[in-house]
Amino acid sequence: MIFEHFAINVVDVAAIVSWYTANLNVKVASAQKEPPYMTFLADSGGRVFIELYHRPDEAITDFQKQHFLTFHLAMVSDDAESDKNRLLAEGASFVEEVFKDDGSHLVMLRDPWGIPLQLCERSTKF
Repeated sequence: MIFEHFAINVVDVAAIVSWYTANLNVKVASAQKEPPYMTFLADSGGRVFIELYHRPDEAITDFQKQHFLTFHLAMVSDDAESDKNRLLAEGASFVEEVFKDDGSHLVMLRDPWGIPLQLCERSTKF
């Protein structure tokens, strides 16, 4: 089997999609214009990785109350320090930063809605 996507029920699909497309170099692969507004985002390589939708009749996670290690979106960064500063200026919030012994630089942020977002500048690519 091949992984297709990870889905998250959120309050404001349009706002999150707008922020992600403006700041993470991702694009909308498919979007439903009526409720529940299922929207699939693809990374810069064209691979779909997440579906955002709004179903008020189901639980919507309060991401700020969840520990960032419960789940997080991890994005490859060629310059984690620069991307961290740029995203902080665009409304993200800082959580933690790790410099690994192998030379990798990992930055954990939260997007403006509290969804954990990790920037991964790896010394060795996966």
